[in-house]
Amino acid sequence: MQQLENALEVTGLCKQFAGGVQALREVSFAVRPGEVLGLLGENGAGKTTALRILAGFLLPSAGSARVAGIDIASEPLRARARVGYLPEQVPLYRELRVREYLRYRAELKGVSCRNGKVQRAVDAALLQVGLVAEQKRLIGQLSKGYRQRVGLADALLHEPPLLLLDEPTDGLDPNQRREVLTLIGQLGVERAVVLSTHVLP
Repeated sequence: MQQLENALEVTGLCKQFAGGVQALREVSFAVRPGEVLGLLGENGAGKTTALRILAGFLLPSAGSARVAGIDIASEPLRARARVGYLPEQVPLYRELRVREYLRYRAELKGVSCRNGKVQRAVDAALLQVGLVAEQKRLIGQLSKGYRQRVGLADALLHEPPLLLLDEPTDGLDPNQRREVLTLIGQLGVERAVVLSTHVLP
């Protein structure tokens, strides 16, 4: 049986902030396509710091991380193009409609405007996260659960092999939490997913 290449490989990752605050110390793990990995820990444990490093927004103090074999420190743009990132606080433009927002984000992410590729990318993301019926609604009128889905759709637009999800169920009611976790499980069938949470269940 052929060995699958790791979608993400983290080795000895460390992060120390000014003042001597050690957020991460010697973190190592690997995730393959089709796996969902949860980072569980209390608030302040370093989960968000780890995901920000893996998404290319922070540099590690030591150690390395490779996305699909690409080092995030030496080739950040190439690595970032293979990552879909959902931050804990999703920065959405609430005055835009769902489809308008996703078209805008697809163009920012470099999805080609030729041959209807942006429209196909938006259609596919809407379908994957169950937002087809909500695509013409203003984002500001959506529930928090549906806004999380918009953030997930945004993370999927460029079809990344790795999804990084920071507290994707935070602030959701039990039904919304169940729906989002089911959706994440479905998204993790073909790609690698790393999610952080402080909620053990």
